[in-house]
Amino acid sequence: MKFVFNRKQYTTDHCFICGEKNVAGLQMRFYETPDRQCVGVFTGRPEHCSYPGRMHGGVISAILDETVGRAAELENPGTFGVTTTLTVTFRRPVPLGVELCCVGWLTQNKPRMFEGVGKILLPDGKVAAEAKAVYMRLPMESLMQDGQEVMHTEPRPDDLSEFDLPGVSGFPVRTPALAPFGGPKGEKRKKF
Repeated sequence: MKFVFNRKQYTTDHCFICGEKNVAGLQMRFYETPDRQCVGVFTGRPEHCSYPGRMHGGVISAILDETVGRAAELENPGTFGVTTTLTVTFRRPVPLGVELCCVGWLTQNKPRMFEGVGKILLPDGKVAAEAKAVYMRLPMESLMQDGQEVMHTEPRPDDLSEFDLPGVSGFPVRTPALAPFGGPKGEKRKKF
């Protein structure tokens, strides 16, 4: 199965997840798909481990949190938020040294809050970890202090146009269409 990307999202300098200058961080790249999913691509390194060869659960949680939070940008460009609730289920070990992806999308989109889900997928398409999250919207100005963080949107030579999971015939979830600041069209709200 291939995720085809139609747009790259920004990165910053110092963020643990996407920071291009954070040598201890993951330096993830985030992309948007035509079906309104945010896909983050990453490769864990030894400094991200808990047990040898396995990614730390806190790092896994941070990846899911960032990816789901960035999905808001697809529904309402310029949307930023802070996490109020994050529930993570760990299903399989997340290996180090293997390029993996995390996929996130919104399930609810309201004026002050948004909710979403995300999954870290292994190369065989199996879910390693998944999360449900709730975020409170905040203006970008309230999150940046005196312009201390630079947002990078320029293309890089290692940017991707797609991400392939060989041997996987389809993605195991469907993304409902969202009305602006509303729930999925034609569906009742589902509680976590």
